[in-house]
Amino acid sequence: QQYPVDDYMVPEEEWEREAVLDPAWERQQKKTFTAWCNSHLRKVGTSIENIEEDFQNGLKLMLLLEVISNEQLIKPDRGRMRFHKIANVNKALDFITSKGVKLMVGAEEIVDGNLKMTLGMIWTIILRFAIQDISVEEMSAKEGLLLWCQRKTAPYKNVNVQNFHISFKDGLAFCALIHRHRPDLLDYSKLTKVSPCQFLFDTQSSVTKI
Repeated sequence: QQYPVDDYMVPEEEWEREAVLDPAWERQQKKTFTAWCNSHLRKVGTSIENIEEDFQNGLKLMLLLEVISNEQLIKPDRGRMRFHKIANVNKALDFITSKGVKLMVGAEEIVDGNLKMTLGMIWTIILRFAIQDISVEEMSAKEGLLLWCQRKTAPYKNVNVQNFHISFKDGLAFCALIHRHRPDLLDYSKLTKVSPCQFLFDTQSSVTKI
Protein backbone atom coordinates (compact mmCIF):
# COMPACT_ATOMS: atom_id res chain seq x y z
CA GLN A 1 0.00 0.00 0.00
CA GLN A 2 1.32 3.44 -0.96
CA TYR A 3 0.90 6.49 1.23
CA PRO A 4 1.33 10.18 0.35
CA VAL A 5 4.77 11.74 0.79
CA ASP A 6 4.85 14.37 3.53
CA ASP A 7 7.28 17.24 4.11
CA TYR A 8 9.50 15.10 6.33
CA MET A 9 9.96 12.45 3.63
CA VAL A 10 12.25 12.41 0.60
CA PRO A 11 10.42 11.66 -2.69
CA GLU A 12 11.12 8.09 -3.80
CA GLU A 13 12.93 9.16 -6.97
CA GLU A 14 15.54 10.93 -4.81
CA TRP A 15 16.35 7.98 -2.53
CA GLU A 16 19.31 6.75 -4.55
CA ARG A 17 20.90 10.19 -4.86
CA GLU A 18 20.57 10.81 -1.12
CA ALA A 19 22.32 7.53 -0.41
CA VAL A 20 24.99 8.04 -3.07
CA LEU A 21 26.10 11.32 -1.46
CA ASP A 22 26.76 9.74 1.95
CA PRO A 23 30.40 8.54 2.36
CA ALA A 24 29.49 6.42 5.38
CA TRP A 25 26.84 4.66 3.30
CA GLU A 26 29.45 3.99 0.60
CA ARG A 27 31.92 2.35 2.98
CA GLN A 28 29.32 0.29 4.75
CA GLN A 29 27.47 -0.98 1.72
CA LYS A 30 30.32 -1.99 -0.60
CA LYS A 31 30.94 -5.26 1.23
CA THR A 32 27.24 -5.95 1.78
CA PHE A 33 26.28 -5.21 -1.82
CA THR A 34 29.12 -7.35 -3.17
CA ALA A 35 27.87 -10.27 -1.06
CA TRP A 36 24.32 -9.70 -2.28
CA CYS A 37 25.39 -9.66 -5.93
CA ASN A 38 27.48 -12.81 -5.49
CA SER A 39 24.62 -14.67 -3.82
CA HIS A 40 22.80 -14.37 -7.14
CA LEU A 41 25.71 -14.57 -9.59
CA ARG A 42 26.96 -17.82 -8.05
CA LYS A 43 23.70 -19.42 -9.14
CA VAL A 44 25.06 -19.18 -12.69
CA GLY A 45 28.66 -20.05 -11.86
CA THR A 46 30.30 -16.65 -11.55
CA SER A 47 30.97 -13.89 -9.03
CA ILE A 48 32.52 -10.44 -8.58
CA GLU A 49 35.42 -9.32 -6.40
CA ASN A 50 35.53 -5.58 -7.00
CA ILE A 51 32.07 -4.10 -7.41
CA GLU A 52 33.19 -0.93 -9.21
CA GLU A 53 35.40 -2.82 -11.68
CA ASP A 54 33.60 -6.07 -12.38
CA PHE A 55 30.46 -4.40 -13.74
CA GLN A 56 32.38 -2.03 -16.04
CA ASN A 57 31.90 -4.04 -19.23
CA GLY A 58 28.22 -4.62 -18.46
CA LEU A 59 28.35 -8.40 -18.90
CA LYS A 60 27.97 -9.45 -15.27
CA LEU A 61 25.53 -6.62 -14.67
CA MET A 62 23.28 -7.95 -17.42
CA LEU A 63 23.69 -11.46 -16.04
CA LEU A 64 22.76 -10.30 -12.54
CA LEU A 65 19.57 -8.72 -13.85
CA GLU A 66 18.67 -11.88 -15.73
CA VAL A 67 19.12 -13.99 -12.60
CA ILE A 68 17.05 -11.81 -10.27
CA SER A 69 14.31 -11.08 -12.81
CA ASN A 70 14.10 -14.51 -14.47
CA GLU A 71 14.01 -12.68 -17.79
CA GLN A 72 16.41 -12.70 -20.72
CA LEU A 73 18.03 -9.42 -21.73
CA ILE A 74 19.16 -8.38 -25.19
CA LYS A 75 22.27 -10.25 -26.31
CA PRO A 76 25.38 -8.39 -25.03
CA ASP A 77 28.24 -7.12 -27.18
CA ARG A 78 31.41 -9.16 -26.69
CA GLY A 79 33.89 -6.55 -27.86
CA ARG A 80 36.39 -4.98 -25.46
CA MET A 81 36.27 -1.42 -26.71
CA ARG A 82 34.79 1.33 -24.56
CA PHE A 83 31.76 1.73 -26.81
CA HIS A 84 31.01 -1.99 -26.42
CA LYS A 85 31.05 -1.63 -22.63
CA ILE A 86 28.82 1.44 -22.74
CA ALA A 87 26.40 -0.39 -25.03
CA ASN A 88 26.15 -3.31 -22.61
CA VAL A 89 25.65 -1.14 -19.55
CA ASN A 90 23.00 0.83 -21.43
CA LYS A 91 21.19 -2.43 -22.17
CA ALA A 92 21.16 -3.18 -18.45
CA LEU A 93 20.02 0.32 -17.52
CA ASP A 94 17.33 0.26 -20.21
CA PHE A 95 16.02 -2.99 -18.74
CA ILE A 96 15.83 -1.42 -15.27
CA THR A 97 14.02 1.68 -16.55
CA SER A 98 11.62 -0.55 -18.52
CA LYS A 99 10.37 -1.73 -15.13
CA GLY A 100 9.29 1.80 -14.26
CA VAL A 101 12.41 2.71 -12.30
CA LYS A 102 13.84 6.22 -12.56
CA LEU A 103 17.64 5.99 -12.62
CA MET A 104 20.09 8.74 -11.69
CA VAL A 105 23.18 7.10 -13.16
CA GLY A 106 24.58 6.97 -16.69
CA ALA A 107 26.35 4.12 -18.47
CA GLU A 108 29.59 6.10 -18.68
CA GLU A 109 29.78 6.39 -14.88
CA ILE A 110 29.55 2.62 -14.49
CA VAL A 111 32.08 2.00 -17.29
CA ASP A 112 34.46 4.50 -15.68
CA GLY A 113 34.30 2.60 -12.38
CA ASN A 114 32.57 5.30 -10.36
CA LEU A 115 32.07 3.54 -7.02
CA LYS A 116 29.39 5.85 -5.68
CA MET A 117 27.27 5.58 -8.79
CA THR A 118 27.77 1.83 -9.02
CA LEU A 119 26.62 1.41 -5.42
CA GLY A 120 23.67 3.69 -6.13
CA MET A 121 22.70 1.52 -9.07
CA ILE A 122 22.91 -1.69 -7.04
CA TRP A 123 20.91 -0.01 -4.25
CA THR A 124 18.23 0.77 -6.85
CA ILE A 125 18.21 -2.84 -8.03
CA ILE A 126 17.83 -4.09 -4.46
CA LEU A 127 15.01 -1.65 -3.77
CA ARG A 128 13.06 -2.56 -6.90
CA PHE A 129 13.91 -6.17 -7.73
CA ALA A 130 14.71 -7.88 -4.42
CA ILE A 131 12.03 -6.72 -2.01
CA GLN A 132 11.39 -10.18 -0.64
CA ASP A 133 14.97 -11.48 -0.91
CA ILE A 134 16.82 -9.61 1.80
CA SER A 135 18.26 -12.68 3.53
CA VAL A 136 21.10 -14.16 1.48
CA GLU A 137 23.68 -16.81 2.19
CA GLU A 138 26.68 -14.49 2.47
CA MET A 139 24.93 -12.00 4.76
CA SER A 140 24.63 -12.45 8.48
CA ALA A 141 21.17 -12.01 9.94
CA LYS A 142 22.32 -8.70 11.41
CA GLU A 143 23.54 -7.37 8.05
CA GLY A 144 20.34 -8.44 6.34
CA LEU A 145 18.19 -6.78 8.98
CA LEU A 146 20.28 -3.59 8.82
CA LEU A 147 19.86 -3.42 5.05
CA TRP A 148 16.12 -3.94 5.43
CA CYS A 149 15.92 -1.10 7.98
CA GLN A 150 17.93 1.19 5.69
CA ARG A 151 15.64 0.47 2.77
CA LYS A 152 12.45 0.99 4.75
CA THR A 153 13.60 4.29 6.30
CA ALA A 154 15.18 5.66 3.09
CA PRO A 155 12.46 8.28 2.40
CA TYR A 156 12.63 9.84 5.87
CA LYS A 157 14.83 12.94 5.73
CA ASN A 158 15.80 12.96 9.40
CA VAL A 159 16.62 9.24 9.66
CA ASN A 160 20.00 7.78 8.69
CA VAL A 161 20.33 4.17 9.81
CA GLN A 162 23.99 3.12 10.00
CA ASN A 163 23.87 0.67 12.91
CA PHE A 164 21.58 -0.71 15.62
CA HIS A 165 22.97 1.45 18.44
CA ILE A 166 23.40 5.16 17.74
CA SER A 167 21.00 5.20 14.79
CA PHE A 168 18.10 4.00 16.95
CA LYS A 169 19.01 5.90 20.12
CA ASP A 170 16.65 8.86 19.64
CA GLY A 171 13.69 6.71 18.58
CA LEU A 172 13.24 8.35 15.17
CA ALA A 173 14.33 5.30 13.17
CA PHE A 174 11.96 3.05 15.09
CA CYS A 175 9.11 5.50 14.60
CA ALA A 176 9.91 5.70 10.89
CA LEU A 177 9.73 1.91 10.58
CA ILE A 178 6.37 1.88 12.32
CA HIS A 179 5.04 4.77 10.22
CA ARG A 180 6.26 3.19 6.97
CA HIS A 181 4.17 0.08 7.58
CA ARG A 182 1.31 1.43 9.69
CA PRO A 183 0.95 5.21 9.29
CA ASP A 184 -2.42 4.95 10.97
CA LEU A 185 -0.79 4.05 14.30
CA LEU A 186 1.18 7.25 14.78
CA ASP A 187 1.38 10.79 13.43
CA TYR A 188 5.01 11.10 12.36
CA SER A 189 4.74 14.89 12.02
CA LYS A 190 4.22 15.17 15.79
CA LEU A 191 7.74 13.89 16.37
CA THR A 192 9.00 17.39 15.62
CA LYS A 193 7.17 18.63 18.70
CA VAL A 194 7.83 15.90 21.27
CA SER A 195 10.58 13.39 21.97
CA PRO A 196 10.26 10.29 19.73
CA CYS A 197 11.00 8.04 22.69
CA GLN A 198 8.36 9.76 24.83
CA PHE A 199 5.96 9.61 21.90
CA LEU A 200 6.49 5.86 21.64
CA PHE A 201 5.97 5.46 25.38
CA ASP A 202 2.74 7.46 25.25
CA THR A 203 1.41 5.43 22.33
CA GLN A 204 2.78 2.00 23.27
CA SER A 205 -0.67 0.42 23.32
CA SER A 206 -1.09 1.25 19.63
CA VAL A 207 2.46 0.33 18.67
CA THR A 208 2.11 -3.17 20.12
CA LYS A 209 -0.62 -3.85 17.56
CA ILE A 210 1.96 -4.10 14.78
